[in-house]
Amino acid sequence: MMKTLKFTWWNITISHLKNYPTLLGLNYNWSFGALTGVFLVLQLVSGIFLSFHYIPEIDYAFESVEYIMREVNYGWLMRYTHANSASFFFIFMYLHIFRAIFYKSYMRPHHRVWNSGVFILIISIVVAFIGYVLPWGQMSFWGATVITNLLSAIPIIGQDLVHWIWGGQTINKATLTRFYALHYLLAILLCILVLIHLSLLHEVGSSNPIGIYLQKDNDPFNRLFGYKDFYSLMLAMLCFIYILFFQPDLLGHPDNYIKADPLSTPAHIVPEWYFLPFYAILRSIDSKFWGVIFMLLSILILLFLPLCNRTVKNSTFIGSTEYEKHIFFYLFSVSIITLWFVGGLPAEYPYIQYGKFFTKVYFVSFLINFLIARRENTITLKLFHFFEGRRLKKSRRSVW
Repeated sequence: MMKTLKFTWWNITISHLKNYPTLLGLNYNWSFGALTGVFLVLQLVSGIFLSFHYIPEIDYAFESVEYIMREVNYGWLMRYTHANSASFFFIFMYLHIFRAIFYKSYMRPHHRVWNSGVFILIISIVVAFIGYVLPWGQMSFWGATVITNLLSAIPIIGQDLVHWIWGGQTINKATLTRFYALHYLLAILLCILVLIHLSLLHEVGSSNPIGIYLQKDNDPFNRLFGYKDFYSLMLAMLCFIYILFFQPDLLGHPDNYIKADPLSTPAHIVPEWYFLPFYAILRSIDSKFWGVIFMLLSILILLFLPLCNRTVKNSTFIGSTEYEKHIFFYLFSVSIITLWFVGGLPAEYPYIQYGKFFTKVYFVSFLINFLIARRENTITLKLFHFFEGRRLKKSRRSVW
């Protein structure tokens, strides 16, 4: 019976891949999603092995990580694999988002795929933040203190909510235990969202570089698309292996190799590199409450992109110049990359001023995209009614 079940699942998987509707003309930019999934699997596998020896208590958490690194057979490999695969996961997820914005893959009929991807981004950020606290180093402790204190900006219940999350008046044993449990539970939720994302993607198929979606142009997934994914995977794994074996601490922070000390504050508290743009937006707003609101809005605003244009994807290209097609992508990219650099610098002049300026550019880019999309919609509808009227006149003449 087990043999029959095994072959049933294998046949379903192979059949699903073969029947996956794929538009012609896909390039290597469409491999970023698959690479994100590969590094998610690496994180899950390495995280399971790390959990065998990790102790979620403030007196032993840091020492248990050191024990894994020094005493457990290949424990250093599991630790560095888990830490660096998280960085590579975010690298390819961000590239996946940039590709979708450049080619406008968030428009119908792919709007549900895009929205599910945004929820994956949100849950991934929460899971990564909680996981960053678990080693119980200096930057882990103070990063958790700063980020959880943001909830105190909520009127009336903010401070009580912070104490409820901490399990007391300060970050303590209960906090670490809860974070450890949530790291597992939210990882399961993340996997469920990924499966939903894939099911929605396989329902409508991939988008296309030229921005045309026609059902008749769909082609079953074949080995040519697989070769592109394979070549991209080999290149990504070469980079990952180099980082893993030669510079495993390149993407981490040195202060996290110091045990957490509540009485010693680091000179410059910064989150992991993949949180820096949102951290820069947070500290660019003078008000704590509005800083938290705009930081959350910087992610949630991605859900409104499909609402900018509700027509089919290829119609958005009518009536626009080449510059107008990608002006949102250029502004978005410049602002987010600059905020990424600014977020890692001290909160002082002139970096605060740079952060404030490019925070405005970031949100203004979405407004410009909305205005351009509205103009495109107007032109598209006029052209549609014009050609539809001509087609009806010709059909009536042919009938007579």
